[in-house]
Order: sequence, then structure tokens, then C-alpha cells
Amino acid sequence: MSAIALLQLAVAGLLAASGPLAYAWVRSDGDRYRKLVWIATFLTFDLILFGAFTRLTDSGLGCPDWPGCYGHSNPIAAKAHIDAAQAAMPTGPVTVSKAWIEMTHRYFAMGVGVLIMTMMAIAWVRRASLRRSPWPATGLFVLVCLQGAFGAWTVTLKLMPAIVTLHLLLGIALLCALGAFGAREQARAPEQLRTLALLALAVVFAQIALGGWVSTNYAVLACQDFPLCNGALVPQADFARGFDLTRPLGMNDDGSLLPVQALVAIHWVHRVSAIAVVLVVSVLIVALARAGGPMTRIAWTLAGLLSLQIASGVSNILFAWPLAVAVVHTGGAAALALSIAMLCVRVCAPLHDGSREGVLFSAARARA
Repeated sequence: MSAIALLQLAVAGLLAASGPLAYAWVRSDGDRYRKLVWIATFLTFDLILFGAFTRLTDSGLGCPDWPGCYGHSNPIAAKAHIDAAQAAMPTGPVTVSKAWIEMTHRYFAMGVGVLIMTMMAIAWVRRASLRRSPWPATGLFVLVCLQGAFGAWTVTLKLMPAIVTLHLLLGIALLCALGAFGAREQARAPEQLRTLALLALAVVFAQIALGGWVSTNYAVLACQDFPLCNGALVPQADFARGFDLTRPLGMNDDGSLLPVQALVAIHWVHRVSAIAVVLVVSVLIVALARAGGPMTRIAWTLAGLLSLQIASGVSNILFAWPLAVAVVHTGGAAALALSIAMLCVRVCAPLHDGSREGVLFSAARARA
């Protein structure tokens, strides 16, 4: 890409971040830095949703180079290249609409990157007045750079399933890290929930990895009924080929097409592992409800998100993977991981005696 095109991309990222930055700084109420953290968290969640939309509309190669589009900063400048590719393959990976979806996703990602860079810069410049270590914000910056690298490899390696899945996992990890960063000053939760909360976070992340593997391999409809899989409790499946992490999209390492049994294996493992998620998260929900006080609200939140995941997951199968439901399923997984990650931060230290929620929790425990 030319220097001018790179400069235009940088300006696009700054423009994408300018609105959220202005909102955080113009309003004078509360802690502006903490508000910036929560805005970045919200926009990262939105970015994950838009990334799912980009993948599900097959727009990941709408611009087949990176970071621009055919060496340009926008699809308008690249129109001649896009038109030629679309004329050659009218339903192929490159069309005008797919190019705009892909580049909008990149602009959005650059805006989130600018917000996190701003958070890091403020954390270092104002570390004395903020009374916060600047290293967590620096860690967030490293994580968003790594996420950007995987975004580039997603395109240059032509949607290789392992890379796309890791790109999703890093996006979820970034969201959870931002949520944990913002939740550090919230009232603490009872320490006895620590092991259970960490276990729940681990199984949810594992399930997201399996779900990403299902989506990136287009294996959602490999099992076309529920609760059975193609009429069998344990279907015929090719696990070795299904979980070969080094192969390209839709093919074996030797270039032959991936067999249907491999897709069945991918889908079936994700479905079975969902049982473990439901069990572990349900136990956590019950434990939170029994703790009472502010933990009850968290229990209801997790119960709602878990129910949403079950309903959207089953709907993807029964209604042949509708776009809106598939995006909601990704968003529900991200929200569930974020909620549990924030809970994990809150169980890492004793309750703050002076906090409002700490007082409410102590009073609830005393009444129990």
C-alpha cells in the first residue's frame, strides 16, 4: 500500500474513535478514565458481533488483501478491482457489498485499537493521579495488537479455520480483559466461589473455541436434527480429519475435499460439550443465588444468558442457521464469557467493607 492509503486508514481509525472519546471526555460526571474503559468494552462487544456478521455473510475475503482493499483505503477507490472480481465470480467472495462489510469491520477494529492506545497513554501519563498501575492497560494494548495480527492472517491465509477460530478467541479474550479491567473496583464477591467461577470461565472458553471451529468450518448444519444427530445418538464421524488444525478451509492437507463425516464430528463434539457448560454454569448460578445480596443479580444475568445460548443454539439447527440467530448466538457467548470474567475478578479479593454492595451482601449473609 502507498503511504497515502495508509494515512487514510489511520485517519479512518481516528474518526471511528473520535465519537466515543468525545463522549467520555465531554461529560463531566464520574471517573472519565473508567468511563472510557467501559465504552471500549461495549464497542469491543459490538465489534465481535459485527465480526460474526462479517464471517456469516462470507465477507471475510471481501477485500482479499490487508489492511486495505486492493491496495486502497476504501472500496470506492478499489471499485475497478472489485467490479472485475465480481464479474468473474458474481457470487464469489469479492462483491461490492462484501467489500464494504469487510472494510467497515476493519475501520471499527481500528477505532477500538485507538481507544485502547489512548487508555494506555493516559495510564502512563497520569499514573500518579489515577492511582492505577499502567501495566494492565499496556497488556490490553499488546492483546489488541495480537488480535490485529490474527485479523491480517485471517485474510492472507484465506480463512484458514484454525486462524479464524483463534481470531475469535482473542476477540473474546480482549473483551473479557477489558471487562475485568473495569470491574476491579467493584464490590467483591465471596472467595469460596473462586474455583467454581474459574472453572465456569474455562469451560465457556473451551465451548467458544469449539463453536468457532463449527462456524469457521461451516459445520452448523452437519447435524440436521435435534437432540439426535442425523437420527443417531452417536453419529458416524471422522474426528481425525475434523480436528486437523493445520488444514485449509474445506480441504484435507492433500487438497482433497473434507468429508461430511468430519463436519459431523465437529458439530457433534460442540453439541456434547454444551452439556458440560450447562451443568457447570448452572451450578455456579445456584451458588450465586444462595450467596444472596448482589450475587443474586449476577445469578439471574447468567441464567438469562445461558437460556439465550441454549435457545439460539437449538434454533440454528431447527431453522437452518438464520443469520440473525447465528449472530445472537455469538453475542450470547461473548456476553456469558464477559459476565463470568468480571465475576472472576470480583472473587479474587475479600469484599470491600465500605462499598454499598459489600454492605448489602454482608447484611444478606447476616440475615441468612
